[in-house]
Amino acid sequence: MHVVMFADQHLESLGGAQVSMRLQKRFLERAGHVVTVVAPHLHRDAPHDPAYLDLPSIAITPDREYALSWPGTRTDRFLDAEMGARLPVDVVHVQADFWGAFIGHRYAARHGLPVVHTMHNRVDVGIEATAPFPGLVLRALNAWARRVLPGGASAGGKSRRTAPTSENAGAPLRDRRESPSSTKVAGRAADGWAFLRQLARLSRVVTAPSGHFARRLESHGVADAVDVIWNGIDDDVLDAALSAEAPERRPGRPRFIWLGRMSPEKRLLPFLEAVVASGIDAEVEIVGGGAQLRAARRLVERSSPTASVLFSGRLPYAETLRRLADADAVVQTSIGFETQGMTVFEAASLGTPAVVSDPDIATELGSGIWAVRDATVPALAEALRRAADDIAADAAVAPDPSIAERFRQSSRTAAMVDVYARAVSAGR
Repeated sequence: MHVVMFADQHLESLGGAQVSMRLQKRFLERAGHVVTVVAPHLHRDAPHDPAYLDLPSIAITPDREYALSWPGTRTDRFLDAEMGARLPVDVVHVQADFWGAFIGHRYAARHGLPVVHTMHNRVDVGIEATAPFPGLVLRALNAWARRVLPGGASAGGKSRRTAPTSENAGAPLRDRRESPSSTKVAGRAADGWAFLRQLARLSRVVTAPSGHFARRLESHGVADAVDVIWNGIDDDVLDAALSAEAPERRPGRPRFIWLGRMSPEKRLLPFLEAVVASGIDAEVEIVGGGAQLRAARRLVERSSPTASVLFSGRLPYAETLRRLADADAVVQTSIGFETQGMTVFEAASLGTPAVVSDPDIATELGSGIWAVRDATVPALAEALRRAADDIAADAAVAPDPSIAERFRQSSRTAAMVDVYARAVSAGR
């Protein structure tokens, strides 16, 4: 099959969705499939891959890490011209929430291709955490979607042309516009769920990376049924990390690791406040980068916690996994934002337990956690103290050993290929 993936950001930029898509691409190619990844051009040096199709874009962050490609006729023409040499295409896999989703659905509509849409983002929570006027932003986002998506205000009700595919030349596209999930919520609602409904109505299959997010999507009428397919971990890197893992814990103080994008919804600053308040005598490593790095450094310098805090910056994926394996616990601090929570699953695959703030992620993970009772800094500080005491007493909780096998990317890719085949065959 030839799978065309659409992303909001270039796969070489920082972010969990990008890491997941890079893995999906590599394992699909390893299984003999062809992958094209359509995303905004990255405005810094990065590795190039022939599978990447970079769209004209503008940088939208001061560090030039993230970019925007405007969905419209100019981008449509550029994309169609660049895709000409890559045809035929079998399925479009949209793994974007904003401009990448609009561009991907427009492309599929023009060429009569089935769409599998993976919902990665709690749009409502993310915007509330990052935008000064979230209600206004959501209304504008919904209006933008109605204007640019197929069947919206500017689409004029045009029918879809059918492009040739290697397995299914000439098959008609049956979208979700008339499905119960797309019609049972009437009116022009302007929240995050209404926005996701607009994307789902054009998708033949909707998937989510966790059971808790899939249930939310279904309960809010985004789709009648959502396939749950975890984002996975690289089989080769996992095997290497497991084989290199020391048989016994390295001596020393309890070692905690926090990693991710340093933005408000990830709650790095409350975590550091909890480290200070807890008084734990531990080693704390912060891996990642982002807009709150300077504020985080200032907080640590000003507060002088008992724990030592090391800012390690952005690390290669294999090295990040090595640090996770060496830690005594990973700390997950966002609440309500994550649709899976990759870090804790990667850690559990390596045998490292987690301090978990999000109750949905705690339930999905099952075992090997110190749960944080609520969203306050004192509650997080108390969980850190419990974890540190257990680790020091050699009584740390243990993750479910089956996660390592269930989380392998090879198994996740096989599951997604089944979804692609179903999406393609549904239009025959």
